[in-house]
Parts: sequence; C-alpha cells; structure tokens
Amino acid sequence: MDSVEISVHTGSDVVVDITDRISAFCKKHGSGLLHVFAPHATAGLALMETGSGSEQDLTRLLGRILPRDDRYTHRHGSPGHGADHLLPALIAPFLVLAVVSGKPLLGAWQSVVLIDPNRDHTTRTVRLSFLAG
Repeated sequence: MDSVEISVHTGSDVVVDITDRISAFCKKHGSGLLHVFAPHATAGLALMETGSGSEQDLTRLLGRILPRDDRYTHRHGSPGHGADHLLPALIAPFLVLAVVSGKPLLGAWQSVVLIDPNRDHTTRTVRLSFLAG
C-alpha cells in the first residue's frame, strides 16, 4: 500500500476541490482502490459537481442545517464552532474510489471535495492510501 498526506489550504472556502491532487497521486499507480481520509473532527469528503455554483449552494445548505450560533453544548472556538463538530456525522470523513490504469473512476461532472466549515483552522491534511488490485 502506498500512502501519502497532502496539505489542503481552505482559506475562507468551506468546499475545496482536491480532484487534481488525487488524480496526480493515482497516475503513478495501476488499478486498485484509493482510500481518501480527512483526519479532522470538523471535516468531511464528498463527490459533487464543482464550478457551477454547487459549492456555494452546499455552503448555504450547511448554514441552514448547522447554524453558526450559540445553541450547541460544544462551545469552544469561534461562535457556532459546535456545528463544525457535527459535520462529520452528516458528511463522512472518507471516500473509497476505484482506480483503473492510474485514473480514479469519477463521473463526467464528479469532483472530490474537502468540506470544512471550521474557520479556526484553515489548513487541513488529507491522507491518500492506494491499495493495488
């Protein structure tokens, strides 16, 4: 198994497309499975269309589902940070992708995104682990 960590700067973005970095990692491998893992208590990973406004739509949806206010028992960090800690219960912190001939099998409009509304920390680690088939 080949495994690496990549650093992802989220800045002010809640949704960050990491597809190019995943594709680059897969190029040096043949066929198998890629496990993508965000080892953070406030982050998740998803497959979604990007570049069409979906990132902003998802950010707004998360704001409605997980409002950033003082209603949470978990209260350390910035206001609403308790909501950040609920995100991985809704959006898993991992994905498994099939890889064939060094290319992740994604649909025509699918991208791999890191989702992290936590503005207290704007750099995240994502672990990519390839298991040859």
